[in-house]
Amino acid sequence: MSEPHVGRERLLYFALVPAIVLAVLVLGGIALRTTLQIEKARQQTVFDATLTLADERVDRLDKLIIAQDNVVAAHVDVANLALITQRWLPTAARETPTVRAILVLDLDSPEREVLSFTSRGTPGREDDAIRRLLVTRLLPQLNFDGPVEELRHLHHVVGEQSLLLSYWQRSREGQRYLVVAWHDVPRLVHEVLPRLYRDLDRGNSRMNVIDESGRIVFGPPIKEGEFTVGRPFPTTLYNWRLQLALTTAEELGQKVERQRLIEIGMVGIAGLVALAGIAIVVLASVKERRLAVLKSDFVANVSHELKTPLSLIRMFGDLLLGGRVPTDEKRRQYLQIIVGESERLTALIENVLDFAKVEGGKTAYEFNEGDVGEVAARAIELYRYRAEREGMEAHLEVNDEGLEARFDAGALELAIMNLLDNATKYAREGGRVDVMVARAEAGQIEVRVSDRGPGIDPEEREQIFERFVRGRRAAEHRARGSGIGLALVKHIAESHGGSVSVRSPITEDGRGSTFVLSLPALGRQRLSHTLPNEGERLSMAD
Repeated sequence: MSEPHVGRERLLYFALVPAIVLAVLVLGGIALRTTLQIEKARQQTVFDATLTLADERVDRLDKLIIAQDNVVAAHVDVANLALITQRWLPTAARETPTVRAILVLDLDSPEREVLSFTSRGTPGREDDAIRRLLVTRLLPQLNFDGPVEELRHLHHVVGEQSLLLSYWQRSREGQRYLVVAWHDVPRLVHEVLPRLYRDLDRGNSRMNVIDESGRIVFGPPIKEGEFTVGRPFPTTLYNWRLQLALTTAEELGQKVERQRLIEIGMVGIAGLVALAGIAIVVLASVKERRLAVLKSDFVANVSHELKTPLSLIRMFGDLLLGGRVPTDEKRRQYLQIIVGESERLTALIENVLDFAKVEGGKTAYEFNEGDVGEVAARAIELYRYRAEREGMEAHLEVNDEGLEARFDAGALELAIMNLLDNATKYAREGGRVDVMVARAEAGQIEVRVSDRGPGIDPEEREQIFERFVRGRRAAEHRARGSGIGLALVKHIAESHGGSVSVRSPITEDGRGSTFVLSLPALGRQRLSHTLPNEGERLSMAD
């Protein structure tokens, strides 16, 4: 095993072993916390439930008041103040039950003149008192900072009377107006709150509303000793607080039980994490060792692949150099061997270099539009010498026109040549390799490389595309190879948005294989050049 792989394996161990120890500590800590803090969990459960219910109830009243304010805002038109009475009063009792009066003031006048006053009651001294109270005592308490049209509220006590005002500004033709909705707080307490909080005393759940002095405004007293939560009303009656006590035994027991189940679940999860960590360590170790064996085989295969052609080139080169060639025919034969072995050596080195780029993540493709059939024909032409030397025939069939796609021509050519090389090595006794380029369904262009060899075992059909993996037939046929050719084909296909697969057997007698390289097609555009007609076969044996 190489040093980098040993380092990675050690790093994996060092990362997972502390995780397993931590998982065990978590298990013990959870068990201890469950034993010692059950009462604290019970109290926290009561507090959370009470706080959630209190928040929901204060929010319910705030939303009701703000909804009425929005109705008032829809009825007030500063361009025609006379319409307020006609629009609002007919539906006031139903839509705005707590709004007692609506006032519109001129903010630009020094006296803050009341331009419009509409009341649900009978006009009289009480209306005049409301006007004077607003202009003289309440107006200085209003907040006019920030957005001018923002809805705001004033909750104020005058004497012993609690007042609630909703107000916002309006502008028209450079003049500023203040719209005020005067809420009837006694009506809100005696009519609206009983309807809104019908369940204020449900079993052991108690609720009331107290004012700024702690006096009960609405609801029953809360019994001493109960767990009580107080929440102020956020935006409207912000000087008042809602108090809520929740001590229902049944509800408390259910929440404590849920808490216990959650903690048991956490213990189970921690245990699963520990087991998963151990399993990952074992699997990683097995995988690393298997990969180390494959890489060792890869180095041995590549060394053999390099040594064999170099030995042949040297031997026949020495024969030629020493003049020990009896005839011109033999000289030509030796030269052909030297050229063929050089080509094989070059292809092997290019494969190894390309594979190194893939492994290092440095592969870069130059995509251009082109015809897949032309690339296939060029790959077969380049492979012609080896096919003839091995006694093989290679045939190309292009079944369609307009087989355009976006691809890197050099990479696609390399992928097809690797498939041809694979067929030549393992299917030599078949004597023939067929290459077909055709348009398939789902907008794909397929390059099919078929041989008449012994076929591929079902369990090896997926593994043969992995790096360094060579099938059982390689040992049986003593086929030379590095185990990276098909892995390169897969990488090239997937980098082009396509795929590669194998179908085997393809004949009735259980022989033969077809490798299918698929690429996304551009469409059925006709090419400017001419391809072979449908059904025409280009034979390299011709």
